[in-house]
Amino acid sequence: MKYLVTGAAGFIGNFVAEQLCDKGHTVIGLDNINDYYDPNLKLARLKRLEHLDNFTFVKMDLADREGIAKLFSEEKFQRVIHLAAQAGVRYSIENPMAYIDSNLVGMATILEGCRHNKVEHLVYASSSSVYGMNEKMPFSTDDPVDHPVSLYAATKKSNELVAHSYSHLYSLPTTGLRFFTVYGPWGRPDMAPYLFTDAILNDREIKVFNHGKMKRDFTYVDDIVEGIIRIQDVVPKHAPEYPNTSPASSKAPYSVYNIGNNEPIALMTFIKAIEKAAGKEAKKNYMPMQAGDVPATFADIDGLTEAVGFKPSTDIEVGMKQFVSWYKEYYK
Repeated sequence: MKYLVTGAAGFIGNFVAEQLCDKGHTVIGLDNINDYYDPNLKLARLKRLEHLDNFTFVKMDLADREGIAKLFSEEKFQRVIHLAAQAGVRYSIENPMAYIDSNLVGMATILEGCRHNKVEHLVYASSSSVYGMNEKMPFSTDDPVDHPVSLYAATKKSNELVAHSYSHLYSLPTTGLRFFTVYGPWGRPDMAPYLFTDAILNDREIKVFNHGKMKRDFTYVDDIVEGIIRIQDVVPKHAPEYPNTSPASSKAPYSVYNIGNNEPIALMTFIKAIEKAAGKEAKKNYMPMQAGDVPATFADIDGLTEAVGFKPSTDIEVGMKQFVSWYKEYYK
């Protein structure tokens, strides 16, 4: 089967492309290698794939309407896994237009490519950030998500809405995945696992927001990739009798799932796991909550478990040991 994987130089996309290639599929990986964080890390991720005969990399921006349309027309992808996006909650406060171009225009170019070239299934990245000010735990895809607290979250909810309209109007099967704090080797430098590990190993203090009273549904990258690979085989179908009582499914060939660990971890427990893996104690600077952040995330993953048997299995201490080991090796 022939796949387009966007964000192939990104953290999750790189592993997804590798897994698909290992299973014998043909993969075109797309990325614009922007400088939101160190492009050398993105290039190093791509280097992991260069030995694969069934992987081809294309450098292109999602907002390049003509370029994306031409790529779809020439390659005739059977399935698309769209993971590229401008990430980061806090960066969206400072640079909103980057999110409009990448997350809104970029989603539209992908949807148009899928529509005009009869792609059989589009799987795309949403985010746990869409739950915003929700206080009911765990977060369920049955819950309304109408109060985003960051532009990043708003763009991700917009992706789900536009995907539904394409599923309804053009019978394009779409599946959105709301990711919950993914971590592991080759992870992003703007996320807590990387920031804390880097600071601890280099004797700098770490910023502990909300005075440590936070929980996150940290999910190891191998578990996430397994979930993505499984769900892309479950193509949504028309359901004329569906009552439309949940925002996560529809009469149209459309679905949305949470993909997380289903076991929130206290921030201080997470820090202890890093300290244990690093063999050093962190210097902690306790600070108030940041703008656009939420105190806790907790994924109800029953839908994904029912659909594909998804059940994460990586303990936080095991996962952080793997991450710290990779960090030490990568940075020598």
